[in-house]
Amino acid sequence: MEQSKKVTIHHLFWYFLIFSVLGLIIETLYCYVTTGILESRKGLLWGPFCPVYGVCGAALIFVLDKLNCKSVIKLFIVGFVFGSIAEYILSYGLEAVYGIRFWNYEYLQYNLNGRISLLFSFYWGILSILLIKFAKPLIDKLIDKIKPHTRNIIELGIFIFLVIDCIATIWGIQTYQNRVLYNKEFITDSNNIVLQIRQKIENDYFTNERMKRTFPNLRVRLENGEEVWLSK
Repeated sequence: MEQSKKVTIHHLFWYFLIFSVLGLIIETLYCYVTTGILESRKGLLWGPFCPVYGVCGAALIFVLDKLNCKSVIKLFIVGFVFGSIAEYILSYGLEAVYGIRFWNYEYLQYNLNGRISLLFSFYWGILSILLIKFAKPLIDKLIDKIKPHTRNIIELGIFIFLVIDCIATIWGIQTYQNRVLYNKEFITDSNNIVLQIRQKIENDYFTNERMKRTFPNLRVRLENGEEVWLSK
């Protein structure tokens, strides 16, 4: 175990990237095993990414490393508490950005506003142990094998892609929400080529079928407090 190794911005970037992918795979399998339904659990429009796991995973490693957590008990407690706080904050943050709620734990016992639950907080504790004892040393070795110049080029390329992916995701979800909830569709008779391109993308690419297939669990809370599923 190389827990003493310094965590740099490069390490945090790769933690985020790797855990975004692994988190998506694990959640997809978990939901299939528990519900028998195989569906998309992606957080972004393109690529196999679920950024919530990436952010929480990278943040967990950073905090656990700074606090110099070594014992299994301390790792579990800090992970339990910090993971729950991070998930709660992210739930609000994503809802503020997208205007949509990505998950709701109200179906589980001992949940807090449906944003976190005792069961998943327990999972964060277990995950913290696995991250520090096994995942971090392995990932650090892999990162250190990449030449700095090559690594910087790869990181820049992936970062640019993720920024574009986030913008496209926000745009697509807002279009989907406006169309389904408010029956709004972007239509223009303008000769402006930019507006014409926007109309074509929104009407032909961000279709209800594509958005429903990619984000089947999107939900929004109406002014009367009722929470509705966009897919339904």
